[in-house]
Amino acid sequence: MTTPALHAQFDEATNTISYVVWDPATRHAAVIDPVLDYDHRAGRASYRSVDTLLGFVADHDLVVVWILETHAHADHLSAAPYLKEKTGALIGIGERITHVQRTFAPVFGLDDVSGDGREFDRLFRDGDVFPLGELQVDVLHTPGHTPACVSYRIGDAVFVGDTLFMPDYGTARADFPGGDARTLYRSIQKLLALPPETALYLCHDYKAPGRDHYAWETTVADEKARNVHVGGDVDEDSFVAMREARDATLPAPALLLPSLQVNLRAGRLPEPEANGVRYLKIPLKIQGSRQEERTA
Repeated sequence: MTTPALHAQFDEATNTISYVVWDPATRHAAVIDPVLDYDHRAGRASYRSVDTLLGFVADHDLVVVWILETHAHADHLSAAPYLKEKTGALIGIGERITHVQRTFAPVFGLDDVSGDGREFDRLFRDGDVFPLGELQVDVLHTPGHTPACVSYRIGDAVFVGDTLFMPDYGTARADFPGGDARTLYRSIQKLLALPPETALYLCHDYKAPGRDHYAWETTVADEKARNVHVGGDVDEDSFVAMREARDATLPAPALLLPSLQVNLRAGRLPEPEANGVRYLKIPLKIQGSRQEERTA
């Protein structure tokens, strides 16, 4: 099986890994999960990270033809529109993004979110295949963390988004609306059914206790043998009990609210208002109020 060329870029502010993946024969490339630099305290965004990726692309004479999102991220803002403006590449995501849009657009009062995914150029179904130069990209629907999660298999490498972490860290949370621990377990088993030598590339790393460096590449064999949540003979019911108990203790991601309302729009920022300023919304519920009781 063909091995694609790839470059990983780690964003420590969000613990996110973005990838440039390309066909060595044609130099056609995909960028997976690009990050917009966003300072929540200052209300300031920049394109430093994605400009670094574009510099790598230019230095290696690559032609970016795809911008691939593994899901609607809740922990960083996507830089997909800026990357599309600079390269002309198409933005793709799993077709169940429509479910995520319809779930969260009313939360933020986003009347400009379609609910049918038209903000993206391509909505992928499970089993879809499309070219990257002379390489083939296979789409695997891997829901559970969110209903729209997909993994991209390119040659002997699979980009799994948030479905799995390094073996010493485990698996993704499944408590967001539309997420489900049992569905996540089955998606993980789908990935672990791939050939043992298959390389898995992760979207995040947080350094497991006792590890002093970031890591984002593993294999099916390593995950099956050593993953602290699903490795060995962990059965579905045991995983679900562990995952649900663990998720009940986790705080919301720091950038949940800004990330979702931007990423539902394929990374497009809100339009400026009459004063020329763009605004993100923060839904506010007052505990103990009648409004809280009505929306609980």
